[in-house]
Amino acid sequence: MAETGQNCRRSPHLAGLVSVHIFDRGQQENEMPQATTRGSAAELSAATTRPTLGAWLASDSAFKYTMVAVLVLGVIVMSIVSPEFRRPENLINILQQNAIIGVVACGMTLMIIAGGFDLSVGAVAAASGVLAGALSIEYGLPLAIIAGLVVGLGTGLINGFLVAKMGINPFVATLGMQAIVQGVLFIQTEAKPVFGLPDTWSDFGFYRVGFVPSTVIVFIVAAVACWALLRFTLIGKLMYAVGSNREGTRRSGVAVDRVVITAFAIGGVLAAAGGLMLVTQSNTGQPSAGATWALLAIAAVVVGGTPLTGGAGGIGQTIVGTLLLGVMSNALNIMSVSPYWQPAATGLLILLAVSVERYRHMKRSR
Repeated sequence: MAETGQNCRRSPHLAGLVSVHIFDRGQQENEMPQATTRGSAAELSAATTRPTLGAWLASDSAFKYTMVAVLVLGVIVMSIVSPEFRRPENLINILQQNAIIGVVACGMTLMIIAGGFDLSVGAVAAASGVLAGALSIEYGLPLAIIAGLVVGLGTGLINGFLVAKMGINPFVATLGMQAIVQGVLFIQTEAKPVFGLPDTWSDFGFYRVGFVPSTVIVFIVAAVACWALLRFTLIGKLMYAVGSNREGTRRSGVAVDRVVITAFAIGGVLAAAGGLMLVTQSNTGQPSAGATWALLAIAAVVVGGTPLTGGAGGIGQTIVGTLLLGVMSNALNIMSVSPYWQPAATGLLILLAVSVERYRHMKRSR
């Protein structure tokens, strides 16, 4: 206890987290006498010693492990049914095609955990790719990449400011930002792709370390960095606290606005990184790119098991959700299913994941 007190005095943020934890625990202890008055001691003892299926389904690990099992089962079934699916080239292709959405989804995970989300990631990615592509023709690749990432950082900071400081709903703020960025981009380019980019873009896009494509390596680096931020840093732990109870965290002395703005800023940078990765694969700057990226990124986060309510989830679950969507899309293509069914299947998965999360929330409440 003495050590905890010393650490809290050194860090007001840590003190805030401790006070929120103590407040929540005190609330639970105050509710215990009410629970004992509703049932006998024997009933309470039986409930605590005999786990039920409903209690397991309501746990945080249930949905996570279920999605992992679905992913593994899907890969096994498709490998047995389709020789084309199990070819190493096709499996690597699945990773390469979904690495971009995976990077964007990592940033979306941070924002959702902190209690928000960003619908402008697709427009930001397109703007970053077009700007970087245009600048690379005259100024080279390093400056172009920096400029593209700065676009993502700037829009992320603006989105975070609108949500945190102005109190605008994330849906309205980021939808408005999407319209602004996309409108300006179409005006400047006349909705025409930027061609004639240096071959360095495609050289990086098709570069491989062994059999692993460079885009997959970028996805791995982004995922590890976001996982480490959430796991080991104070700002990552504060994202969970803000997403769980924003007002309670604010009253405990935490700078909630900074946490939210940081989450949106990182999300903007990763969206811009996704746009740059697309340029490396197509060697063109496409103003119309990323139209469905927001939906796909949110789908990857939610299908993986991170609730839209915030305060829970993780990068590992987002990776599972990204791979599950990629395997589903690839399987539909191999089976010659119309591409128009793929958005419908994605939407169905989102509704299923949200419904399961709602059921789990109701079970925990009871």
